[in-house]
Amino acid sequence: MTQKVRVAVVFGGRSSEHAISCVSAGAVLSHLDPERFEVVPVGITRDGAWVLGTADPRELVISDRALPSVDATGTALALPGDPTRGGLVVLDADRAGEVFSGVDVVFPVLHGPFGEDGTIQGLLEMAGLPYVGAGVLASAVSMDKEFTKKLLAAEGLPVGELVVLRPGTATLTAAQRERLGLPAFVKPARAGSSVGITRVTDWADLDAAIALAREHDPKVLVEAAVVGREVECAVLELPDGSVRASVPAEIRITGTTAGGTTPGFYDFEAKYLDDVCEFDIPAKLDDDVAERLRAMAVDAFRAVDGQGLARVDFFVGPDGELTVNEVNTMPGFTPISMYPRAWAVTGIDFATLLTTLVETAQARGTGLR
Repeated sequence: MTQKVRVAVVFGGRSSEHAISCVSAGAVLSHLDPERFEVVPVGITRDGAWVLGTADPRELVISDRALPSVDATGTALALPGDPTRGGLVVLDADRAGEVFSGVDVVFPVLHGPFGEDGTIQGLLEMAGLPYVGAGVLASAVSMDKEFTKKLLAAEGLPVGELVVLRPGTATLTAAQRERLGLPAFVKPARAGSSVGITRVTDWADLDAAIALAREHDPKVLVEAAVVGREVECAVLELPDGSVRASVPAEIRITGTTAGGTTPGFYDFEAKYLDDVCEFDIPAKLDDDVAERLRAMAVDAFRAVDGQGLARVDFFVGPDGELTVNEVNTMPGFTPISMYPRAWAVTGIDFATLLTTLVETAQARGTGLR
């Protein structure tokens, strides 16, 4: 019999997207083909401790608005308020080396800083361990929305207007407010899952929005609103190095949150906690717009030196004009995430998608390429 490929699925982490990483990992663990892969779940706590053990994917879900987490106190990937589960052990340096020495591929299902930003990718490059997803450069620049937009613009791709507020710069100048206009979006430069984002419709609310964003990142972006529909496209690199784009997928907010309000944008609650969105896969676009969007998604992927996978987010204007919003090098794999859903409609089911990602990582290897 062919020996199974040993895959370490690493999840959790120190970022504000810890819980969503756990939910993504639950879906990945549920869909990796057990006939082909031996899976080693490795969790990282919010404090940065690495833990090893058996992970029941059924625990890695959002339940009654409660978010899952990795806990190193003897609690195995517990939901809040459930201290009874066990099975994980904290990895010391010797044990960590032992675990990873027998691994063929690492699947870092990590979202946000300290995982999606080139940090773990650099560690794995140093260790010579193949891994799923983008390399150090693409991970770092795509995590930082300022530099994503600079690279995209350098390749002639359309991006929106923005101002970067670095540490020590408290707020926008009058001229910057005039240039951006209202509404504007204030967001951490290096975060995802719509964490810390505010839609500002009155400049009197700007400083509070900046303060909220700075709870997650000292560097803040203020972006001009772009009129258009939110459409996403999944990009996949195959083992032979060729790159494909999925059918476009559109998100529409159609309901109200648990608090009875309609979200002003696709925020964290709308994404993960409240059933307020509908998805059109494929998006209802003219054929020429859809084809231009798919081609531009591949161009954006290459502009940041992408590898493995990415989700490219767009605004589609009333006349079909395209604006690239961001490039996500480790998109969500949760049950509602667009990346696996778009590929399923395109013709690649979840299990095949994960197999392709692992095989691409094996074919690519590590080092300069």
